[in-house]
Amino acid sequence: MSPPVDPAVALAPRLPSPLQRVCDERLAERGVELWLKRDDLVHPAVPGNKWRKLAPNLKAALDQGHARLLTFGGAYSNHIRAVAAAGAAVGLGTVGVVRGDELARAERNWSLARAEGYGMELAFWDRARFRETLRGLAEPETVRGLEERWGRCYVLPEGGTNVAAARGATEIVSELVADLPDMGPGDVVCCAVGTGGTLAGIAAALPEGARALGVAVVKGARYLDGEVASLHERGWGRTFANWRIDHDHHGGGYGRVPAELAAFAEDFQALHGLAVERRYVAKMLRCVYDLAGGERLPPGSRVTAVITGPADPVPGPGR
Repeated sequence: MSPPVDPAVALAPRLPSPLQRVCDERLAERGVELWLKRDDLVHPAVPGNKWRKLAPNLKAALDQGHARLLTFGGAYSNHIRAVAAAGAAVGLGTVGVVRGDELARAERNWSLARAEGYGMELAFWDRARFRETLRGLAEPETVRGLEERWGRCYVLPEGGTNVAAARGATEIVSELVADLPDMGPGDVVCCAVGTGGTLAGIAAALPEGARALGVAVVKGARYLDGEVASLHERGWGRTFANWRIDHDHHGGGYGRVPAELAAFAEDFQALHGLAVERRYVAKMLRCVYDLAGGERLPPGSRVTAVITGPADPVPGPGR
């Protein structure tokens, strides 16, 4: 039997991802410095935090002899698409369980079509069944039910967040420290938060004095604070006091992009030449601009915003 494929060889990610300075008078007059960690450039099909979180899980799946990955997500899930691409690259079959049984009869959107193009089998479940299954993923009988349908498989939760994924995200900080060796008090690393894995990894790896700020993209998602704390307990055996989640910049809910947020993204692109992904990245950057110069990002702050993914190639929901 041939040895498992090395995901880093098969996918050849661009690491470390580039770090670039943003010069913006609106921030400068408030005494805040902004840098962008361009994780959107890590890989064209498995960008940003998706590579960071998937890499250790891909290795585990291959080392354990799995032939199939199974995961969960919504209609425009970046994670679903990334799993499909990564699985195809390393020779693993993929199954994506998609929230919303009505989508089975609808024309495929660009994201799901791309996932199918990589060979992923899509299953469309009603929302109640979807939620119930996710809640029970830690239960052996739930996994057995999935394997009765699809055979033995390596199961990834929605968003790909587990302890291995959070540990993978710590590499973001390792790269930042290499580029900014003076990181410490005054530094804030900011990222969008959908499931909490990337934020958990960043916070766990930060040098003393630096802080992490997550921006929830889901409305009413106070549970995310508990999810991050749980990842720290399970992955590091301790808690960390150097992070917080902003719950005021979700734009009305997951997948929603109000007109003022779209205008902010367009303005940022015009000024700085970066097309901004709307559902995650724009909300995170808008939060930085809103908080700059205030109590949470006081003058003297150096903010590094992690650009977790590229802009959609075609308009997505809410745009």
